[in-house]
Amino acid sequence: MQVDILNIKGAKTGRSIELPEEIFGIEPNNHVIYLAVKQYMGAQRQGTHKVKTRAEVQGASKKLVKQKGTGGARKGNLRSPIYKGGGTIFGPKPHTYDIKLNRKVKDLAKISALSHKAKENAIVIVEDVTLKAPKTKEFAGILKSLKVDSKKPLFIIPEYNDNVYLSLRNIPGVTGSLLSDVNTYDIVNAGVLVLTESVAKIFSEEEKAEA
Repeated sequence: MQVDILNIKGAKTGRSIELPEEIFGIEPNNHVIYLAVKQYMGAQRQGTHKVKTRAEVQGASKKLVKQKGTGGARKGNLRSPIYKGGGTIFGPKPHTYDIKLNRKVKDLAKISALSHKAKENAIVIVEDVTLKAPKTKEFAGILKSLKVDSKKPLFIIPEYNDNVYLSLRNIPGVTGSLLSDVNTYDIVNAGVLVLTESVAKIFSEEEKAEA
């Protein structure tokens, strides 16, 4: 997959880069994408929901009426779930929502998500962005020049850059990530992927190394 490299003004630099078909050109597996997203979203849940059972609520333990001879139903104590203020039956208890996925499944999910973006022409490659100081307005101008400012972009860089991070963090709808931290949910959740030239080269070099 051949993609043109743009400069920060959104114009073509005359250079292009070949993104490997093994990563950006496979037939996406939607089910593994679903599993990876489910795992990610489950891991975000605290799972601290809790209700009190009849053993934990306050109230006297004395039996309300005798067992037999009343002509009515049998009754326990005030902590019984049938009374107001009594315990809850089968209520939620603290637990995790983690699910296990094999590494190969997670890798396939990420590659499938990248292939989806490639099929949708939702990948933009820009030359490496260097900022002398954090400038939100300047970075917003770069995204506008690339015509991705309104497309919920995910800006991916090869290594942490304080100026870039501080420049994009306050822009609504814009997310930044290191290449090593990108997960399937980030890719699916983004409207367009903006890769720096260095990131694109890493994909190409890794594919050549495996070949």
